Amino acid sequence: MTCPPTESRADPAAWLARLEAGATAAEAFALFDALPAVPLEAMTGRWRGRGLPTGHRFDGMLEGLGWYGKEFFDSETVYPLLFRRGERLVALAPGRLPVDLLVRWPRLAGSAVLRGAFRFALPLFATPRPGARLRLVTFRGQAGAAMVYDRQPIIDVFRQVDADTLLGVMDLRGLPEPYFFVLRRDPAAGHHPSGDQPW
Repeated sequence: MTCPPTESRADPAAWLARLEAGATAAEAFALFDALPAVPLEAMTGRWRGRGLPTGHRFDGMLEGLGWYGKEFFDSETVYPLLFRRGERLVALAPGRLPVDLLVRWPRLAGSAVLRGAFRFALPLFATPRPGARLRLVTFRGQAGAAMVYDRQPIIDVFRQVDADTLLGVMDLRGLPEPYFFVLRRDPAAGHHPSGDQPW
């Protein structure tokens, strides 16, 4: 299934579409490494997120909990975890989430009881404050935009499929296998000045 780099240059969106049907981490990295790094200014806006299935222990976990995506106002004002609560979006404080627990027992997130409890308790994790920053990070030989969490040992690194689509990989300390995800720009989201509550 791995496509040669020439196909990536010709039509990376088609390559990504095939991988979204199911891939290995090696196949996902083949595309990731063929894509250009993302300039910091290209990250601005609200993005809808979805995992890229590679057999990772986190596959489907965030979606099952109601993950919507991420929003970037500037390099210092990043909301890394937007979740749906009814018709509204809620920004979560990453430092309050039991990431270590989910790393050890990822099947917990697949429990219907836990999903219901999480959605009920969502306001307890909500925050009006940003939870991450954007920085230029060198990863796998390229320097580009990466999201650094404030209170979790996580860095999300991005590559550009096109102007409105990003392929990301989560680098989490203690988690040896890479978790891939896709961000697509939300065309319905207007621009909000930095510091304003967008939800």
